[in-house]
Amino acid sequence: MVTFRNNNIRRNNFRRNDRSFKSNGDRPKFGSNYSNNENFKRKAPSRNNHNAPKLIEKYNDLAREASSSGDKILSENYLQHADHFTRVLNEQENYRKQKFAENKSENLEIATETTTVSKELNEKVEKKVVAEIKTQVKEKVEAN
Repeated sequence: MVTFRNNNIRRNNFRRNDRSFKSNGDRPKFGSNYSNNENFKRKAPSRNNHNAPKLIEKYNDLAREASSSGDKILSENYLQHADHFTRVLNEQENYRKQKFAENKSENLEIATETTTVSKELNEKVEKKVVAEIKTQVKEKVEAN
């Protein structure tokens, strides 16, 4: 006889007192608040559409084939699918451009910060070197 390991877990789920009328999927797992809109934003438009150009080509070919066989409705359906994936592809490109622009601006900010810091360090080093040279010159003058 095979015993199932998950039976104890399932049994415990049914014994919970906090269940009330909600099913297991309706309960928030980590007590998240729904006040922010992050739950409804798509993380990346390229979710599972990495092959959008291939799908556009496929549906355009199917639409061409359907129109040549005389089925206008099926052809229009395929063209709508191709249009959808064209929009997905455009959304991917906009997302990439936006991320590139953000990275570029961040890199520019970092570069300006590093140049200002390096200028400040150079000035401090120059002042120290000048001060050391002055003290060495004074010591030589006093020694002579």
